[in-house]
Amino acid sequence: MKNLTILVSFILLFISCKKEVPVVFNSYDETSEIAEQQNHEIKRMQFKLIQSKYLDMNKVFKPFEEDLAYFSEADYNNIAPYIIEQNIPSIQESVAEGILTYEKIVLFYLYRIRKFESDNQLALHSIISLNPTVIKEAREKDKNRSKNTTYSLYGLPILLKDNINTEGMPTTAGAFALLENSKTNDAFIVEKLKESGALILGKANLSEWAYFFCSGCPVGYSAIGGQTLNPYGRKIFETGGSSSGSGVSVAANYAVAAVGTETSGSILSPSSKNSVVGLKPTVGLLSRTGIVPISSTLDTPGPMTKSVIDNAIFLAAMTGEDSNDKATKNKTATIDYLKGLKTNTLSGKRFGVIKELLTDSIYLNTVNVIKNAGGVMIEIDLPQVSLDGFLTLLNIDMKNDLPLYLTKYADKKITYASVQDIIDLNLQDTLKRAPYGQQLFEGIVADTTSNESFEQIKQQLHKQGVAYFQTPMNEHNLDVILSINNYHAGYAAVAKYPCLTIPMGYQKSGEPISLTLIAPSFQEQKLLQLGYVFEQLKKVRKLPKNYQ
Repeated sequence: MKNLTILVSFILLFISCKKEVPVVFNSYDETSEIAEQQNHEIKRMQFKLIQSKYLDMNKVFKPFEEDLAYFSEADYNNIAPYIIEQNIPSIQESVAEGILTYEKIVLFYLYRIRKFESDNQLALHSIISLNPTVIKEAREKDKNRSKNTTYSLYGLPILLKDNINTEGMPTTAGAFALLENSKTNDAFIVEKLKESGALILGKANLSEWAYFFCSGCPVGYSAIGGQTLNPYGRKIFETGGSSSGSGVSVAANYAVAAVGTETSGSILSPSSKNSVVGLKPTVGLLSRTGIVPISSTLDTPGPMTKSVIDNAIFLAAMTGEDSNDKATKNKTATIDYLKGLKTNTLSGKRFGVIKELLTDSIYLNTVNVIKNAGGVMIEIDLPQVSLDGFLTLLNIDMKNDLPLYLTKYADKKITYASVQDIIDLNLQDTLKRAPYGQQLFEGIVADTTSNESFEQIKQQLHKQGVAYFQTPMNEHNLDVILSINNYHAGYAAVAKYPCLTIPMGYQKSGEPISLTLIAPSFQEQKLLQLGYVFEQLKKVRKLPKNYQ
C-alpha cells in the first residue's frame, strides 16, 4: 500500500511537471479574406491587410517560453473564474486568500493572449509587445506584498498604448519610423504606475500616430501592429480609435486594465465600441511627458477598464504634478476618487438629456432607468457652435510637438527630426510603411498658419467648446450631460471637459453602445460617482462570446 501511494504521488508529480507542447504563431495567406472584406458597407473596414509585416509574435513570446511550458490549460481554467471579468478589489482579495499569486495572474494573461492570438481565426492583433521581465517582477511583488492592497494596482498587470514611453520596451506609436525607439525613460504616468506597484505587462496596438496619419483609413491599423479587430464582431464592427488595442485588450480580458490616450475621442471611441469603461480626464490632470504627441493643447492619457471602481483606482495611481508638463501645475490635488463611489443614489442629480439622441431606443431606455432611480432628467437642445480651425490646431501643434518628442524623449538613435523626415522615410516603401497613404502628415507640412493666428484659433475653439456645454448646464443647473459613445468628443476636447463612457447595451447586431457622461473641468470625481451608480443599476457588460 505504501509503495502504491508513493507511485501515485510520483505520477501526479510527473503530470504536474510535464512540459506543454510549444505554441507557434504562424502567418497565413489572407488574400481571400481581404477580398471578402471589400464587400463591407463601411469603407474604413475594407482592409488592405490584417497581419503585421513587421511583428513576429514568436519573438515577443520567446522570453516566456520556459515558464509557460509548465502552465497548463488546467492551470488556466482553474484560476480563470478568479480573474476573468473580476474587478481589482476582487482579484486582490483572491491574492490575499492565497487563491492567486501575482505570478499566476501574469502567467494567466500571457497564456490567454497566446491562446487567442496564435489562432488565426480569433486573433485580435491588439498586442504589439510584452515586457520580457514581467514574470520576474511579479515574483518580487509576491515576496513583498503588504496587507493593504485591496484598492491598489499593486502586482497587477496592465497594458499601455504603444505611444507611451516605457523603459526596457520599444515605443513605436505603431509607426515604422519608431520601430527602434527602444531606449527611453519611463513616461511620467508610467513612473506613477510603477510607484503604485503596477506591473507593465506590455504595449497595446493603436491607430498609427494616434490616428493622425492617414485620412479615411481603418481605425486600429498600424504598420507595426497590423489591423486590430473587434472581439464583439471580428472584421464586422470597427474597433474605434485611436486607443484601439487598449479597448480591445480590456474587452477580451488580456490584462486587468489598459491606458489609452485621447486628443478627441481616442479613449471614448474604442471604449464604447468594445464595451469597456473609459475616462478622458481634464487636460492637466494627468501628465503627457514621454508620450508621443499630437497636440499639447488637447492630449491626455486616461484609464480604460472593465468597471468604474477599477477606473477610479487606476486614475488615482496615475495622477501627480509633473514639473515637465506645465498643464499639471496646481491641478493635481490628491482626491479620493473611491470615496465618491460610496454613495448609492441618483436622487436629485440633474442630467441633461440631448433631445436628438432620444430616437435611439437604448439611450431612451437608459434615460428612463436613471429617471426611475431618482435622477432629474432635463431634455436639452445643444447650441449651434462652430469648431472651425480644429484641424489647424492639430496640424500646428503636431508640427511643433512631435519634433520636441523626437529630440527630447525618443531613443537617441532616432534621427528623424520632423514630420517631413517621416514622410520621406515612408515613401521609400509605402506598401509596408504607409499602405493607406499619409495624407494628414502631408497636411501638417502644408499648413502655414502663423503663430498669431494659431493662438487666436486655440482661444476661439476653447471659448466655443465651453459655451457649447456651459449654456445648457448653467440654464438648467445640470450636474452632467448625457451623450452616446464619442458623439460630442470634439466639443469636449476643445472645452477641456472630462468624459466618462460606460457600457449601456448592445444593438440588435451585437455591437456595443455606451453612455457618455460629460462634466465641467476637473469634475472627474462626480463623473465616477454618477457612473458607478448607473453601472450598478444597469449591469450590461458581457464578455465577447468567442473570448469566454
